[in-house]
Amino acid sequence: MDKGKRPLRGVADRGESRLISQIARAALGQQSVGRGRLRLGIGDDAALLSPKPGFETILTCDWFLEGTHFLTAKHPPDSVGWKCLARAVSDVAAMGGTPRYFLLSLALPASRRGRWFAEFLRGLRRASQALGCELVGGDTTGRPEILINVTVVGEVPNKHAVLRSGARPGDLIYVSGRLGEAEFGLRHVRAHKGRLSANDPHLKKHLYPEPRLALGSWLAEKDLATAMMDLSDGLSTDLPRLCTASSVGAQIEAPKIPVVQVPERRPERKHDHPLELALNGGDDYELLFTVSQRNAKLVPQSFQKLKLTLIGRITREKDLLLIGGDGRKQRLLPGGWDPFR
Repeated sequence: MDKGKRPLRGVADRGESRLISQIARAALGQQSVGRGRLRLGIGDDAALLSPKPGFETILTCDWFLEGTHFLTAKHPPDSVGWKCLARAVSDVAAMGGTPRYFLLSLALPASRRGRWFAEFLRGLRRASQALGCELVGGDTTGRPEILINVTVVGEVPNKHAVLRSGARPGDLIYVSGRLGEAEFGLRHVRAHKGRLSANDPHLKKHLYPEPRLALGSWLAEKDLATAMMDLSDGLSTDLPRLCTASSVGAQIEAPKIPVVQVPERRPERKHDHPLELALNGGDDYELLFTVSQRNAKLVPQSFQKLKLTLIGRITREKDLLLIGGDGRKQRLLPGGWDPFR
C-alpha cells in the first residue's frame, strides 16, 4: 500500500493516507520485516519477499463483493473482514500449502469509513492472526459499493502440492466436516427479520468459515491425497471440476454424505432438505480429496476432531452419478453457486 506523495486513483491523498494508516494500525500490528522472508512491507510501491529454498510458491486471489457475497444490512462487519481472507486462504489449504502473506485491495464508500470499517478491520486482524497470514500491501479507492479483493501468497514443499488433476480410477472420495451448513446459515440470514446474533451456532459456518489448513498440509505431507480441492461452490459443482481436471468420473453415495443437521423446530420445506443443502450449498470451505485404495486404511475417521467421511469412488467412465439409499443411480447435475448463472 503506497503512502507516497502521489494521490492514488479515486481518493484524495489525505483521505487515502489516513485509510492506509488505519489499516496498518488495526489490521497488522507488528510486521515481520527483517525476521523472516519479508524484506519490505507496507509503505512503498510494492512488498519485497525473499524466496525460500525447497518450497514452491502458491498464489491465489479472491473477490468479495457487497450485494453478491455479503449484505451490509445483514452481515456483521467483522465477519466480512474474517471471511474475505478465510475464503482466499482456503485455496492454499486445498493444495496442501501454508499461507504466509496477503494483499488487500479495497474500494469503500464514504459512509463505510467509520465504525463499519473499524469493525471490518477487527475481523480481518483476527483472521490474519488465526491463519498465520500477514498483510503486506494492496490498494485502496473510493466507490459507491464495497469491493474487496484479497491476494494470498503461500508455500508448499517442493513436489508436495496436491492438484485437482491427480485422481485415478478406483481412488476413494472423501470430504471433511459437514456439508450444507454455510448455505443453511445464509438462508437463515436472508429469512431472518431483525438483528442477527453472530453467536448463533447455525450461522458460524456462514459468517466465520475455517479453512482446513492443518488437514490439507497433513494430507500433502503424508502423500495421501491424490487430488484435492476446497468446496466453495457446492459438492455438485466442485466434484465435476475435480473429475474434469483428472479426466475421470465419479460415483457418490447419498446416504454417506455428511449433511447439515436442520433443527427440528424449523418447518420442513423442500429448500431446507439436508441432502439438497449438502449437494448444492456453497461456502463450506471443506476439503474434497481422493485417496488410493491402498492408502485408504491410513485415513482416520477424524483429524483433530474434524470428521472425515468416505462418500464414493472415482470411475474410469466419465459419468458423475449419485446413488440413492435404494441403490438407484441418477446423474449428478451441477446445482451449486455460479456467479454467471
